[in-house]
Amino acid sequence: MRRSAGPPCAPRPSARPSPDRGAAGGLRCADRSGSWHDLQAAARRQAATDPEWQADYRRWRPPVERAVAWLVQHGNRRLRYRGTINNNTWLHTRAAALNLRRPTNLGLTHTRGSWQLAPATT
Repeated sequence: MRRSAGPPCAPRPSARPSPDRGAAGGLRCADRSGSWHDLQAAARRQAATDPEWQADYRRWRPPVERAVAWLVQHGNRRLRYRGTINNNTWLHTRAAALNLRRPTNLGLTHTRGSWQLAPATT
């Protein structure tokens, strides 16, 4: 299958013939500068120099990193099941458990049939 990023690789003459390529030897791939991937990478690097982008990045990265750390703690860095459906079910169950644990850690208690939140301390 040919990629649309550039021209296909052309045969390159070599001093020693290879058994699978005959006398042509190896392959020489054309220059791929200016491909879609390179243009996207350049645009990302340019956007990262914007002070507004950097402020947003500094604002949102810590909460995202914290959420990922909660998700993968206690040996949950690798998938346990085969197949997308089972792993998707596990991920949603894990996320729900973490979401239920968070209010409890903040002081939510169940007493005499009602839920009560402990007052915030500073």
